[in-house]
Amino acid sequence: MNFKLVAASSVAALSFTSASFAADAIVAAEPEPMEYVRVCDAFGAGFFYIPGSETCLKIGGYVRFQVNFGRDASNGGVASRASTSDWDVFTRGQLDIDARSDSELGTLRGFIGLQGNADNNGSRGVNIDQAFIEVGGLKVGYFFNWWDDKLSGENDMVANGQTTFNAIRYTYTAGDFYAGVAVDELEGAAYTNGNVVKSLNNVGIEAIVGAAFGPVKINLLGGYDTDQENGAVRGIAMAELGPGTLGLAAIYASGQNAYYDASEWTVAAEYALKVTDKFTVTPGFQYFWTIDQNGRGDFAGSRDAWGAGVTLDYQLATNLSTKIFVQYRDEDQRNESWNGFLRLQRAF
Repeated sequence: MNFKLVAASSVAALSFTSASFAADAIVAAEPEPMEYVRVCDAFGAGFFYIPGSETCLKIGGYVRFQVNFGRDASNGGVASRASTSDWDVFTRGQLDIDARSDSELGTLRGFIGLQGNADNNGSRGVNIDQAFIEVGGLKVGYFFNWWDDKLSGENDMVANGQTTFNAIRYTYTAGDFYAGVAVDELEGAAYTNGNVVKSLNNVGIEAIVGAAFGPVKINLLGGYDTDQENGAVRGIAMAELGPGTLGLAAIYASGQNAYYDASEWTVAAEYALKVTDKFTVTPGFQYFWTIDQNGRGDFAGSRDAWGAGVTLDYQLATNLSTKIFVQYRDEDQRNESWNGFLRLQRAF
């Protein structure tokens, strides 16, 4: 075989193969631009846009360390505690996820609150604190009702028992005026005398109206328990007065109901004195008329009660606060008692 002919043929074949590979060469794709998280200021501080959407998200919550204490002032017994100890420590973690966006119906909101408590008695676990959908003035889901909006201090009982229900609520707002109505599922609700109602038709109705008049804010709230055929009415007034805020509240209850039944009548007052930008002292007082109920859930007897306490709030640093609360309570024909707590909380 002619060596030159073989060499020429090989060169031609290699040239053809190289040309074919050159024609089929793979070109690397251009990297897609990275989408950075954008701040969303449409719904307040802390929100950011979820990448690739027009939904704004805010993640917050707190970690709380608290020491509860309480003893009977007369004989050293434990006040309102099943434990034989006069103090108890627990830690709480709260995680709140708040998603909002604009829609044809108004602001569309979805909220999830997760809460877990831990103590040395084996009580641990994470539960739904709140979970609801809100659009415009409509709110549906599991959330705190209006009876949970109490005075700012810790020593009032203008709400008692459970204040979260699965509910449907609508609120109308016009400037400084608002009015709302809600329907609550009350199945399994606990009452002051220890009864737990499991009626298949236990439904509650709430209605509220409120307004602001300069430094004064007032609201009137009513709740009716259809199963117990009883209800309660509450009025609250808050006023900026001097270096602090004065709070007044009054409640009437017709009998055992899921909203308020700690007494037939009660009045409460507090004054949140802002000593400095970081330190607030809130003394409070409350009186209860007719605190006992008979077997039918009607208020009976002549026993009254009163309580007084003070709450100290101090901002140790940004997002780090402490709270100290002490309360004394005196019931007719019963021993006096006191209780309180010491709390350290880191919010984020």
